[in-house]
Amino acid sequence: MSAKRATVYFDPNIHKALKLKSIETSKSISELVNEAVKSALAEDAEDIIAFEDRADEPLIGFSDMVKRLKKDGRI
Repeated sequence: MSAKRATVYFDPNIHKALKLKSIETSKSISELVNEAVKSALAEDAEDIIAFEDRADEPLIGFSDMVKRLKKDGRI
């Protein structure tokens, strides 16, 4: 699959940091951004799986949770 082109506008300081990291790592800014986006998407995928795994757990209200923490001596 060929790469797709996109225009992205960075805060000037972020762009400067990316340029410096690009030089230090011998990677292009595109490679760095692709790696960062892939990492963020992978983290999102993990979160989605965790939410799905816990979907059947009973819900507990805030006040009940605070009472439970107090009862258990955690607060």
